[in-house]
Amino acid sequence: MFSPSCTGSCLFLYQAQPPYIVDAQTSNIPNGKRHSWKTKYCSRISNIDDLNFPVSKVLPFLTKSQSLSISPAYMDGSNNVILDKTNPSNQQINSTTIGRWVQSCSNVQEVKKMHAVVIRRMKDPVAYVNNNLISIYAEFGEVVAARRVFDSMLDRNVVSWTAMLNGYQRHGLGDEAVMLFLEFINCGFRGNAQTYVCVLNLCGRTYNHELGRQLHASAVKNQVSNYILDCTILHFYARCDDLDSSFEVFDRMQNRDLVAWTTMITACSQHRRGHEALVLLSQMLSEGLDPNEFTICSVLNVCGEEKELRFGEQLHATIIKKAYDVDVYVGTALVDLYAKCGIIEKSRTIFDRMKRKNAITWNSMIAGYARNNLGDGAIGLFRMMKRLRVSSNNSTMVSILKACGLLRALSTGKEAHAQIFKNFEPSNIFVGSTLVWLYCKCGDYASASKVLQNLPDKDVVSWTAMISGCARLGHEQEALEYLKEMLGEGVEPNPFTYSSALKACAKLESVREGKLIHSSINKTPSLSNVFVGSALVQMYSKCGHLSDAAQVFDSMPERNLVSWKAMIVAYAKNGRCGEALKLMYRMQAECIEVDDYILSTVLTACGDFKWEGKSSSEHCLQT
Repeated sequence: MFSPSCTGSCLFLYQAQPPYIVDAQTSNIPNGKRHSWKTKYCSRISNIDDLNFPVSKVLPFLTKSQSLSISPAYMDGSNNVILDKTNPSNQQINSTTIGRWVQSCSNVQEVKKMHAVVIRRMKDPVAYVNNNLISIYAEFGEVVAARRVFDSMLDRNVVSWTAMLNGYQRHGLGDEAVMLFLEFINCGFRGNAQTYVCVLNLCGRTYNHELGRQLHASAVKNQVSNYILDCTILHFYARCDDLDSSFEVFDRMQNRDLVAWTTMITACSQHRRGHEALVLLSQMLSEGLDPNEFTICSVLNVCGEEKELRFGEQLHATIIKKAYDVDVYVGTALVDLYAKCGIIEKSRTIFDRMKRKNAITWNSMIAGYARNNLGDGAIGLFRMMKRLRVSSNNSTMVSILKACGLLRALSTGKEAHAQIFKNFEPSNIFVGSTLVWLYCKCGDYASASKVLQNLPDKDVVSWTAMISGCARLGHEQEALEYLKEMLGEGVEPNPFTYSSALKACAKLESVREGKLIHSSINKTPSLSNVFVGSALVQMYSKCGHLSDAAQVFDSMPERNLVSWKAMIVAYAKNGRCGEALKLMYRMQAECIEVDDYILSTVLTACGDFKWEGKSSSEHCLQT
C-alpha cells in the first residue's frame, strides 16, 4: 500500500532546508549542550491512554526548542516586530523566513495576521509555508482554518497530508481523518513514518484494530521504522486489548529505553496481567535500566491489584531511597497500594505526610476506607475535603455513596446526592448505579426507583442494583418486572442479575417465572456460574421441584457451600432423608465441611430415620 518516502533515524518535520530536519536522538543547542528528546518527552504515566507518541506532541517541542537558529527579532514574542519584518522597505523576505515566523506564533491571532501577510506577499505560497500554517492552525484548535489552507494548496506533499491528518486525530475528529487518509491513498501518495504514527494514533483512539493491524503490516513491508513509530505501535495494540501483539513488537525493538519498558509495564498493569508486569520490571533491571517515578507508579498499581504486599514494601524502600516519595503521583500510588492490601493505617499515615495532594490522592484514600468497610473513615475524610475546599469528582462521590451504603447512612447519602445534583452530572452511569445501590441498601425503594428511571442510559450494573435491591427489600414482583424491562431494552443480564431474579422467584415460590429465567440462562455463559447454579437449586427446592433441583445440582461444573446446603436441606425438609444423608457423605468426600446449620436441619427434619442400620442422629454424629 505504501512505500517509504524517507528512511533512517531522522525525524522529518517539513520538506525544507536542513534547519528543519531534526535528528531524532539529539538536537544542537546554541550553548553547546545536547539533550535527548526521549528524556524530554517522558510524560507522566498513570494510564495507558497517557502513553501516546503523536507527531503533534513531539514535533512542536522540537521546533520550538532553541535547537532552531531563529533570529531574536521574532523570538521576543512581539507581534509588532514580526509585522515590521514584512515591511516592503525591509530586505527581501523569502519563504523560509516566513515559514519560521508562522511556526513561532504564540496564539491564533498572530497566526491569522501572519496568514494575511502570506496571502499579501506570496502569490503562490510554497508547500513549506502552507504546511506550517496547517500545523500551527491545528495546534491552536483551528481545524477548519487548517483545512481551508490544505484545500487551497496546489502542490500538496506527504507532509501536507500528515499535518492535516494529525490535526484531525489530535482533536478527536476520527471520521474526517479516516476519509482524508483514504483520499491520501487514492491520490497515490507514499506515507512516511509520521503518517503511520498519526493514523495509528487515530486507530488507537477509535479502537480500530483491523485498520491499525494493516498499517503495521504495511510499515513492516515497506521498512518504515523509527523509535516513535515502534512506541506508537506498542501503544496502539495495548489500547486495542491486543497485548500479545504489543509483546511481539516490543521483543523485536532493537533499542528499548525506559519509555518503551514503562509502556509495556503500564499496559500489563491496565490489562490485569500483573505477573508479566513484574517479570518485565525484573528484565528491565537486569539490562541496567533504573525505574523512574512513572515506572514505579505502574508497578505499585500491580502490587495493589495482585496483593503483592511484600514486593510493594520493597519498592517503597527504594522510593524513599531515591526520594521519589515527594512526587504526588508516587505518594498516591502508595496510598492506593496499602489500602488495597488492607493496611489502611499505613495508607492513612502516608496520606497525612504528603505535602501535596491532588483529587486522585483524596479519592484513593476515601475509596480505601470504603473498600475495607470503614465507612466512618470515608465520610470523615469527605467532610474534611469539603472543609478544605478540595474539588471532588465523580470518583469521589461513588466512593462516598458506597461508604454511606455500608453504614446505612441514608441522610449522609442524600446529602451527597444533593451535592451530585448541584455540582456534577447526575445522569453519569457510575454515579447513578451507585445511587440506586445506596438507596436499596438503605431500604428506600422509592428513591432507588426514581434514580433508575431518570438515568438516560442504563447498563447492566444499574439494572442489577435495582433488581437485587427489590429482591432484598421484599419487592419480589417488582424485581421480576425490572428484569423484563431490562431484557426489553436489550441489556444482557450478568450472573448477579440472574441470581437476584431467581431469589425473587424462590421467595414468591413462582416456578413458572423461574423456569422462564432458567431457559434464558441456558443460552448464556452464566449457566456454568456457581452462584447462578446455586440460585437455581434454591429456587427449584423452595418451589418443591426436587427432581429439577437435583438435575441442576448434578450438572453443575463447580459447587460451593451454598449449593450443597440448598440441596441437602431441600431433601431433608421434604422428607427424603436418605438422599440428604447421602449428599452429606458426598460433601465430606469432596473435602467440604458440613456446617452446624446442615446438621441441625437434618436432625430436626429426619429425627430417628433409619438408613443403613443407623439413625439420622448417628449418621450426623459420624460426620
